[in-house]
Amino acid sequence: MSKINLVVLPLALLVSGAVNAATENPFYAGARAGGVHYSDFDAKTGDAHINPSQAISIDKDDFAGGIFMGYNVTPWFAVETGYTWLGEVTLKNDDHHDAGKIEQQVIDLVGKFTYQATDSLDLYTKVGGAWQFSRYKDKNISDRDDSLIATAGLGAEYHFTDSLSARAEYQYYHDMEVKPTGDNTKINWDAHYYGVSLVYGWGAVAALAPVIDEVIEASTVQLEPVSAVMPFAFDSKHLSEQDIQRLEPVAQRLVNYPNSQLVVIGHTDSRGAEAYNQNLSEQRALTVATYLTEHFNIDPSRVSAEGRGELDPVASNDSSEGRAQNRRVDVTSPGFEIEKAAEEAIAQ
Repeated sequence: MSKINLVVLPLALLVSGAVNAATENPFYAGARAGGVHYSDFDAKTGDAHINPSQAISIDKDDFAGGIFMGYNVTPWFAVETGYTWLGEVTLKNDDHHDAGKIEQQVIDLVGKFTYQATDSLDLYTKVGGAWQFSRYKDKNISDRDDSLIATAGLGAEYHFTDSLSARAEYQYYHDMEVKPTGDNTKINWDAHYYGVSLVYGWGAVAALAPVIDEVIEASTVQLEPVSAVMPFAFDSKHLSEQDIQRLEPVAQRLVNYPNSQLVVIGHTDSRGAEAYNQNLSEQRALTVATYLTEHFNIDPSRVSAEGRGELDPVASNDSSEGRAQNRRVDVTSPGFEIEKAAEEAIAQ
């Protein structure tokens, strides 16, 4: 006869959320072996309760063993399930003849709470539920009953290595039962498991690789701007030999680096009409730009030339020295980035 008894599992609500909390913690599995002791037998026949010890004798101890596996959600909490054979109870009547046998098995699901006492030794407690399968057999009756029961336990676990450990533990199974002839006959008892286990763990969190400060060599080189200031005589727009020598570094940049650009800006002092000075500054800029493009075969699209007349003085126009500094052309090849391999090839 079968009937499901509802038992409150203290960890039922924890399992669904906890399992996802630490997916990188290790799995483990193990085997357990030991003994089982039965206690608190109670029998009911019809409407009357009888004490089995008054009518029959009970073999209260037997061998037990099983297997289990678990998952460490955190270093202190794990979810564990397993199968355990809880032995066989032998019942005898007053004449010391067999009055039946009860075989017991359980599949449990528990939460395991761990306290790390030392680097190698853990203390733990377990609490949860178990599905018990109990089979009653005598000469005339063979019946299996199952139900959901409460279980709890405690133990100590010693770690030989990160993957291998051993346990010594006790686990209590409450209110196991069989009903050989239906609801009118019912036998209840508690089972006390005690034994040792060997546990193997795997899937541990991978050790983080040491962070190496790797120096990554830059693949590009920043070239600085190259510039020159070309002074001009009063009312002149012609280049002197000294002016051509001043342009040599700029010309070399334009030849060596086809991606380089050129900016040419002409200026004048303040003497004369403003419109005349504007035109003169443009002529001076054009003279320099034309020289560079024609003598060094520079694409004119790489050159920008303009005149600003007397608008951008660098010195006072009240003295001859200041006016001489203002009569000029500013020539600049702006800085830019270039592939390092290309720069090394040019340098060679």
